[in-house]
Parts: sequence; structure tokens; C-alpha cells
Amino acid sequence: MVDVSQHELVPEHTVLADEDVEAVLDEYDIQRTALPKIKYNDPALPDAAEPGDVIRIVRDCRTTDQAIVYRLVIE
Repeated sequence: MVDVSQHELVPEHTVLADEDVEAVLDEYDIQRTALPKIKYNDPALPDAAEPGDVIRIVRDCRTTDQAIVYRLVIE
């Protein structure tokens, strides 16, 4: 079976540590539930991702070189 998360077109997905999550939430002045959502069974997620985790996604971008977005893992 093919591991979709390792495909060259899938951006890097990383589970954030609790202190990193707090820094992100403080920076954007939002609650965890205000983050965009991603399902826990999404094939691009790391195996360690569980509902309630926050994921950092680093995408290639033509204008800024990299675009970083955050998603809350839900059931």
C-alpha cells in the first residue's frame, strides 16, 4: 500500500507540542476551536496525530517561498 503522506506533492504536516500551540494561539489571539479543522483519518496526517492536536502544515508558495497554516485535528 502507498503511504500518501510521503508523496512529493503532500506538504509537511507536523504535530505541535503544547507550548508551541499556546504560542500560536497567543500570536493570533484565538481559541483552539477557532482554527480550521482536519479529520483525524486524513491520510496526510502523521500517525501520532489524535483528535485535539494542532498540526502545522508548511506549503510551498510562489510569493513567500513558504506558507504556514495550522489545523485542529477532529474526529
